[in-house]
Amino acid sequence: MSTQEKVLPEIKVEELISGTSQIVLHNDDVNTFDHVIETLMRVCNHSSEQAEQCAILVHYKGKCTVKTGEFSILKPQCLLLLDAGLSAEIQ
Repeated sequence: MSTQEKVLPEIKVEELISGTSQIVLHNDDVNTFDHVIETLMRVCNHSSEQAEQCAILVHYKGKCTVKTGEFSILKPQCLLLLDAGLSAEIQ
């Protein structure tokens, strides 16, 4: 039996910072739909419909991309989502 090694491409930090990143919101069993919707509207400038759709996707799919853009712009928004008790990360 042979094994194959998968080599991932090397990514420089500068490329991560200057390229397009995304905030991914993860499902949890703690926050209410209303809290998630209100937080997305406040932090990510979502419309009520957009925030509601994201909350539903997170609930049923386990995660959802809620914002895309440059890392430097997304970082403070992601920190605000985390401060509000949501589970989010930048990818």
